[in-house]
Amino acid sequence: MIVQNRASEGCTVITDFQTAGRGQRGNQWVAAPAENLMLSVVWQPTFLAATEQFRLSQAVALGVHDWAVALLGPDPKLKLKWPNDLYYGHQKLGGILIENSLSGSKIQYSIIGIGLNINQQAFELPTATSFSLLTGRAYPREALAARLLECLERRYLQLRAGQVGTLRRDYLQALYRYQEIHPFIIDGQTVSGQIVGVEEDGRLAVAIGNELRRFGLQEIRHA
Repeated sequence: MIVQNRASEGCTVITDFQTAGRGQRGNQWVAAPAENLMLSVVWQPTFLAATEQFRLSQAVALGVHDWAVALLGPDPKLKLKWPNDLYYGHQKLGGILIENSLSGSKIQYSIIGIGLNINQQAFELPTATSFSLLTGRAYPREALAARLLECLERRYLQLRAGQVGTLRRDYLQALYRYQEIHPFIIDGQTVSGQIVGVEEDGRLAVAIGNELRRFGLQEIRHA
């Protein structure tokens, strides 16, 4: 569809309502009508190899985090939960889903889906919250969308300029429960571990006892 219609880089689609949104791990995400911010952006990161997809994920997540910091101010509770969910404390504010199309060994284009809880007042799950619930304010979503796109572009330009070290450092600084000992669920068992980093391919590096183990998305979750 994108190739046939030649969508230009930066093309953005914003919707008011979503009933079949998809998140990480195949989870479904239902958003209340006209209360939240849901958009998809097309990028063409042809400078990235297929093996470097997580660099793009880091850049997008940091753009969202930058935007949230600008909205709420610096707050140690504002974190990125691996790989790219936005959290305040232990509650989810939003999520990201990136779909990449490859051409040979390179990324041809990426569709970046972002959903953020802005003005919604009630959620089915206690693990979700919104910016309005946190601040008691109602937010104009159009202005927030414009600012978000600016933050995303800034991080994308960093990525394109090869500032991989900066992106990696900033991502780890924002990472939820980084270098803290917490319980994880692995193969149905609860174990204590400490996140010590993220591999180049996006796997989470966790120290468990005297062993350093690396996990893909479906292999570990916070207890």
